[in-house]
Amino acid sequence: MTSTEADPVERDDRWILNLRGWGVAGITVDYRLTLALDEGWEVVLETPVRLSSGSAHVSSGVLLVPETQDVAAALPLFGMKVFSAVAFKSGTLRMVFEEGTHLTCPTDAAFEAWQITGPGGWRFVSLPGGGLGVWSASAANENPQGRSVEH
Repeated sequence: MTSTEADPVERDDRWILNLRGWGVAGITVDYRLTLALDEGWEVVLETPVRLSSGSAHVSSGVLLVPETQDVAAALPLFGMKVFSAVAFKSGTLRMVFEEGTHLTCPTDAAFEAWQITGPGGWRFVSLPGGGLGVWSASAANENPQGRSVEH
């Protein structure tokens, strides 16, 4: 099952990224944790990320720390398919995989916590201190700086 809409969809407080059905085709670790998804999408995590299964009330999960390469718990994501991916305008990222694994990356006070890039010039960036930067090829044609949606 793949996404029926190619472009992300903006809502009042979030962007629905329409990555449903795309698989994790590669995982790269340096000072970041990068998930290469099908169809040219890439998720780059640069600050601590919570990885959990099921409800957060049942299990707090494990904290992945990309800058220290403490991300081994993320390796089972390889080959998993995305169930949902949401970029909140507050700057938090939430991804859920079909197997029930949840990945949550909150904002960081001083750094860009995460970024997602994809076809069509799409780029989503969690801004330092909160907020979300959003760019697309069509927005770049209208406004070369893209647009920033802050909360």
